Amino acid sequence: MISRSDRGLFASWWFTVDRLLLSAVLLLMAAGVLISMAASPPVAERLGLDSFHFFKNQLFYLGFAVIILIATSLLEPLQARRAAFVVFLGSLALMVVALFYGPEIKGAHRWIDIGPVGLQPSELAKPAFIVMAAWFLGENVRRPEMPGLLIAMVLAGAFVGLLVLQPDFGQSALVVITFIAMLLIYGIPWILVFGLSALAGAGVFLAYSMIPHVASRIDRFLNPEKGDTFQVDTATQAFQNGGLFGTGPGGGEAKQILPDSHTDFTFAVVGEEFGFIACMGLIILFAFIVIRILGRAKADPDPFATLAMSGLAVIFGLQAVINMGVNVSLLPAKGMTLPFISYGGSSLMGMAFAMGLVLAFARARMGVAAADSAWRSVTA
Repeated sequence: MISRSDRGLFASWWFTVDRLLLSAVLLLMAAGVLISMAASPPVAERLGLDSFHFFKNQLFYLGFAVIILIATSLLEPLQARRAAFVVFLGSLALMVVALFYGPEIKGAHRWIDIGPVGLQPSELAKPAFIVMAAWFLGENVRRPEMPGLLIAMVLAGAFVGLLVLQPDFGQSALVVITFIAMLLIYGIPWILVFGLSALAGAGVFLAYSMIPHVASRIDRFLNPEKGDTFQVDTATQAFQNGGLFGTGPGGGEAKQILPDSHTDFTFAVVGEEFGFIACMGLIILFAFIVIRILGRAKADPDPFATLAMSGLAVIFGLQAVINMGVNVSLLPAKGMTLPFISYGGSSLMGMAFAMGLVLAFARARMGVAAADSAWRSVTA
């Protein structure tokens, strides 16, 4: 048993960490493993691999993700900030390496091979960038003479620029929207918000005008008759087949023909085999995590912690919304994982790092009672 009088590292962590938030994240991770077992075997068989190839890999990555989650949550705020700084610089360097030496997969250079393992550095860079931006914005609040806003915008430009060069327009849009949300919380003038939004809109227009596959995806979303909508149509049919309670584990048809049923379209497999009730359960779990983090952010007196936790909540929740939106044909098709649910080691470890940072900042800034009070005020 652990006593409150114990001054050890683990005891200090256990009595100050947000156990509700930690439990929700671990539950989401466990759900991801079970869903991977249901969704991935047909894909592996079509590729001539062992039926449980992707499931075994997901278990392997999950072990590292849990270690990253717990280890990061043990850090003090300054240590967590320094860790994010190192991860951000290292990830940017690896993204540059990937551009020149990484394998080309579906026309993009987003990965690097580390032995038998493929790593997507941008997944680790996302949470690290948010902490770096929050750091400089927070310093600008405390010391107005420091050009924190300018430095944060330069970091955002460098990161988004590398994402565009890969190219990865979905992640670029995700980072830009998250950064704009952080700037709104920080308190920039509306004219600057409109200016940044116009710049982002111009970027979308240029991508649509100059890059065929971007134009194709948007055209197919607006007018399905203009191209192949097989995956989206199959996903939509999967939800219809699943109904309220689903066809049961192993009873789905979509995963037998969907090329990305274990990654981008995992949510459709959940809808077909486990039904609307299970989908709503996942949505509620995602919503609980986001609102819980925002409650922590709202109650924290430190502008850095508020900005960092808010940004991490936004990118986590927005990525989930985009993935689910694509699955139900509410958004144009985009290869983006469902956090902790879709197959992918880089995504799993990147989100574990993000949630570990949240737990570290929240644990160090206030006790459980204060967090519960903030949670009640947000949900009231």
